[in-house]
Amino acid sequence: MPPFKRHVFVCTNRRPDGHPKGCCATKGAEDVRARFKEELEKRGMKGQMRANAAGCLDTCSFGVSVVVYPEGTWYGGVKPEDVPAIVDEHLVGGQPVERLLMPFSRKKAEE
Repeated sequence: MPPFKRHVFVCTNRRPDGHPKGCCATKGAEDVRARFKEELEKRGMKGQMRANAAGCLDTCSFGVSVVVYPEGTWYGGVKPEDVPAIVDEHLVGGQPVERLLMPFSRKKAEE
C-alpha cells in the first residue's frame, strides 16, 4: 500500500483530573477521532488518508489537538462539528481551516 496522502493525528491523551494543562480525552477527543474516521469512510477516502489516535502532543491546553501531516498543520479546540470543514477545506482542498489553527501554525501558514 502506498503512503497516505495525508495523515491526521488526534490527541487522545488522558491526564489525571485537575492537571493544570487539562487533557484532550476529557474534551471529546474520541468523538473527534470517530468523526474523522466516519467522514473519510463516507467520502471514499479510506486508504488515501488516515485518522489515528495519538498519545500526548503536548498541546492539550489548546483543547482537542489535531495535527495533519505531511504539512504539519496543527489545529486546536477541535469539536466533532469542525471535522467536515477540516476534511473539505484542508484534506480535500489543501487549505488549512484558519479559525482552528493553533497560534504557531498560523505563523507557519503565513510564510
